[in-house]
Amino acid sequence: MPAATLNESPKVDMLVVEKLISTIASAPSTIEELRLILSLVDFTSLDGKDTNADIMNLCKKAIKAGTASVCVYPSLIAVAKKTLQNTSIKIASVAGAFPSGQLPLNLRLAEVSYAIEQGADEIDMVISRGKFLEGNYQFIFDEVAAFKKVCGERTLKVILETGELETPNNIRLASDIVLQAGADFIKTSTGKISEGATLPAVCVMLQTIKDHYNKTGKKCGIKASGGIADSSSALKYLRLTEEVLGREWLKPSLFRFGASRLVDNLLVKLILKSNVCSSKEK
Repeated sequence: MPAATLNESPKVDMLVVEKLISTIASAPSTIEELRLILSLVDFTSLDGKDTNADIMNLCKKAIKAGTASVCVYPSLIAVAKKTLQNTSIKIASVAGAFPSGQLPLNLRLAEVSYAIEQGADEIDMVISRGKFLEGNYQFIFDEVAAFKKVCGERTLKVILETGELETPNNIRLASDIVLQAGADFIKTSTGKISEGATLPAVCVMLQTIKDHYNKTGKKCGIKASGGIADSSSALKYLRLTEEVLGREWLKPSLFRFGASRLVDNLLVKLILKSNVCSSKEK
């Protein structure tokens, strides 16, 4: 696609963004919402010290909690695949020189191929933010298209690392480019920098997804990731997504949370709410 076309993206109206965020219901979470959030989690462990045992325990907890997937490094996919056999939980893998993206494209694609050979159902890649900030939008389009070609029918989630894109207009432009290039999901953050997901950034991404759907008829997903550690935070993203895109987007094929600590928080909240409901029924 010509670079001139890639540079065409609507400017973000922050007044509209702020208004949408202000419409989020402030009512406490329901048991149904907490269960829904849990079912949308990519249960993640991306520590350099992850062991086979760590990933086995992650997968066992994912099975008990009923998360959408587990997300691990490529070298640990085989362990996850064995532990998750005969379940519906997907295996996601960060691949392509995560989290920096600072490797030649052929090496990044080789890692994606390896992850798929190991059994990954979904790939989470990160765009080259330096190239984007230099204005090399064609590079971003081409790298995402190349990743999608290797992924084929497997889900490709493209991480924008919104905390490094500097402006809402850059978030909008990056979202437009990667969706045009074939991304199945757009994702906020690697979780490896200080600024993860924010409501304004996600709102801009949701508006881009909505516009893309209106133009093409293709439903693309959103993944809020980075710093979402408790149910109250997750609830805001859930309700914002419903406000912008509608309830039909609130399912694992179109919406995910990338999280590690969130699962434990949700399980505790569910127990507390269930106990309150039981007490009221007596």
